[in-house]
Amino acid sequence: MRLLGILASGIISIVIFFQLSVNKFDDPNKDKLLVELISVVLDRLHYDPKIIDDDFSKSVYDDYIKAIDPQKRFLLKSDIEKFDQYQFLIDDQIKSSSTDFFNLTYETLISRVNDVESFYKEILKTPFDFNIDETLNIDFEELDYAADLSDHIAIWRKRLKLSTLDGFVTKKIIQDEKGVSDDTEKELKSDTDLESESRESILNNLKDFFVFNDDLERKDWFSIYLNSIVNQFDPHTVYLAPQAKDVFDQNISGKFQGIGARLLKKNQQVEIAEIIIGGPVWRDKLLNVGDLILGVSQTPDEEPVDISIMKLTDAVDLIKGEKGTKVYLMVKRVDGGIEQVEITRDIVELEETYAKSSLIFQDSKKYGFITLPSFYIDFNDYGQRNAASDIKKEIIKLKNENVSGIIMDLRGNGGGSLKTAVDITGFFIDQGPVVQVKSIGGRKEVLKDQDSSIIWDGPLIILVNEFSASASEILAAALQDYNRAIIIGSKQTYGKGTVQNLLSLNQFISGNTHGELGYIKLTTDKFYRISGGSTQLEGVKSDVVFPNRYSYIDIGERDLDNPLSWDQINSAQYAPLARQIYYDKTLENSKNRISKNEFFNIIDEQARWVKERQEDKTVSLNYNIYKMDLDNTKKETEKFKKIDDFKSNYRFEWLRDNVLNEEIPDEIIERRNRWVEDLQKDLYVDEAINILGDLSSFNLNRLSLKNNN
Repeated sequence: MRLLGILASGIISIVIFFQLSVNKFDDPNKDKLLVELISVVLDRLHYDPKIIDDDFSKSVYDDYIKAIDPQKRFLLKSDIEKFDQYQFLIDDQIKSSSTDFFNLTYETLISRVNDVESFYKEILKTPFDFNIDETLNIDFEELDYAADLSDHIAIWRKRLKLSTLDGFVTKKIIQDEKGVSDDTEKELKSDTDLESESRESILNNLKDFFVFNDDLERKDWFSIYLNSIVNQFDPHTVYLAPQAKDVFDQNISGKFQGIGARLLKKNQQVEIAEIIIGGPVWRDKLLNVGDLILGVSQTPDEEPVDISIMKLTDAVDLIKGEKGTKVYLMVKRVDGGIEQVEITRDIVELEETYAKSSLIFQDSKKYGFITLPSFYIDFNDYGQRNAASDIKKEIIKLKNENVSGIIMDLRGNGGGSLKTAVDITGFFIDQGPVVQVKSIGGRKEVLKDQDSSIIWDGPLIILVNEFSASASEILAAALQDYNRAIIIGSKQTYGKGTVQNLLSLNQFISGNTHGELGYIKLTTDKFYRISGGSTQLEGVKSDVVFPNRYSYIDIGERDLDNPLSWDQINSAQYAPLARQIYYDKTLENSKNRISKNEFFNIIDEQARWVKERQEDKTVSLNYNIYKMDLDNTKKETEKFKKIDDFKSNYRFEWLRDNVLNEEIPDEIIERRNRWVEDLQKDLYVDEAINILGDLSSFNLNRLSLKNNN
């Protein structure tokens, strides 16, 4: 068996789907082979290979220990002291393909999990007293590990008390609400009964938890170890074991009739990796990329099942279900807040994934609005429907309506086809470079719009937020560099300026006797603006910044571990348009309106409150204090609901496709009507129209003066 010539492996093609068989992964020789193979592949093929030294070793060590016990529930201080001898030796372990460190941590962790399984039931036999003033620090990164078994039991008692208190409070609230609304006489349960029921729910939940833990095999934990190594290169470089490939970014929409999201298991946490356009989560704006699913229940008052230690397949099985049924997710938001989210399972509506447009009416003026959920494409046939061809059609439809300006909405658009982004940019410029791509080995390519025709040369606004990423950032950056559009929205976009390729590790091995080795998704390229700066980390800065609930917290690439750094290269040869004299005045007008707008001020207040909540890491275990905190939170959130009262004075009307004798299905008409109703309640769209109004007005005045002269 030998390593094949890696540089001749042809990594340019992106592998999308594989049919895999699941093989055993508990062969020590296979483990050693994987360590060797992955380290060689990363060194030869990653965009920014790392030096495997003591600093690298320390980073792997810290991340791995955090990954196997993120909440410090199982390991003891003495275990960490035993592991510490390897802090600066993992680089040597990698170079020698040794798995001694992993073997030690795996055996220790399994032993400690068994210890907890042996004592948690005893803790839950005794009722909790919620009148005592106790607190629990949930800042797990700052917590110490338990000193010994006695300390371990004491820490678990507090954590189980918090879980029971949460269930107890929920049951009391539900009972009180039913008591108020129910006219029939019904005996209310005592606090003693409710506390007992809550403890019983936690007990059953933990029983399930340890059953799922027993299903985890050594290979599952070894995958975590390997990912602690590869994640040092960047957060998008990931190792996928054979059994993990089928659930990588698990799609639980469409044929699964689920929630419409792709899930990723990372550091013992189930994370929303992507929102599927057209699914129930996207349609009802229920979750965001980066949200964590902590627990799952099938009814609103059922104790959520902790899914942190489950295999991703098992977690998905709890979430997916029949169309029309409900699932309740306990979600930790990217802003730190924890709440229960009710989702009605459904399939992905394909029509919702495509671009669509609306007319906007203001007195005698008309504007156009286009939303683009993603840069979609059929990679096998570019002639089929794609984002660029659809956007071109929508622009032409709006031009035929004689609109004075266009808004393109890229909020929540996580990217997609690079070619469609380049082509769409070309609809607004003469011709020229759109994006620069730098690959491994320093190779640089400039992707250009070769078509000198311009589809729309009027005022243009690009609307973005923190979740506009990748291809969205390329389009926004190019139009900003050409001075062709005003970018408005969040402080900056997501900041993902890299490209990944998915490779089978088996292609690098000849004479392989170990079966499937898995896959590696690794970063191979980096995007740069035509002005030279990377979109990595920095994203695209908005010309006009709107307050939003994430204004004061870090979201996006810069909030991930080990992101590639921002840098710049030489600019491409391009000719930006002259910035019009009314540009600064337009921005000034918008900033003045925002500062005086009651609704924007409420949003800013909400953002500051979100930041404060994120920093609060101490929870009371006293019922009265805990309930008071809940009531205060509810009171604050009620105050922010005033934002929902906003309604624009502009009128919206969605545009039908210009196809004669084609009857539009009733369900599509209903969805389009609901869409324009949402636009009318969208404060950000309203201000975008105000800006567009200023632009078109100034432009008309300029043309009038020019004609008079």
